[in-house]
Amino acid sequence: MENNLQIATLGGGCFWCLEAVYQDLKGVHEVISGYAGGHVEFPDYESVCDGVTGHAEVVQIHFNPDVVSYRQILEVFFVIHDPTTLNRQGNDVGSQYRSVIYCEDEDQINCALDVIKELTTQNTYKDLIVTEIMLAPTFYPAEAYHQNYFRQHPQQGYCAYVVAPKLQKFQKTFKALSASS
Repeated sequence: MENNLQIATLGGGCFWCLEAVYQDLKGVHEVISGYAGGHVEFPDYESVCDGVTGHAEVVQIHFNPDVVSYRQILEVFFVIHDPTTLNRQGNDVGSQYRSVIYCEDEDQINCALDVIKELTTQNTYKDLIVTEIMLAPTFYPAEAYHQNYFRQHPQQGYCAYVVAPKLQKFQKTFKALSASS
């Protein structure tokens, strides 16, 4: 892995959706689906889905800031999920699906706050943005079968009807940033 890579950790619903999009973003070297923000060490998928761990489903993105900026990663984030729904993305309901930005440092916090302020000033959303912003807690990688999920199961129902449209929206909205373009 390159020495100049940075990390962004984001939660915005099911991690399969975010993973598929960020794997297609130029400058991203690795995307790991996992859990963060809860009170249980080494959570598992079933416990997180049951809502008993306090963790959010997140992706940890390892990216080259010379190719894609942290701000661009956030701009993509705010297009591919609804940051105005508390503990929900579509039919996925629960705190594990909350909108959250876990920051590595104060610069990332300030960048996230600036992006949200701009989106609010521009009235991008009719409702208030409820995305949590905080310093990154411990990240726990999800089980192996969750990694690269969309790439391995594009025809699976959730992937075909939920993940694929988000990926297509990203590719259309951010054509210059898509590795598929």
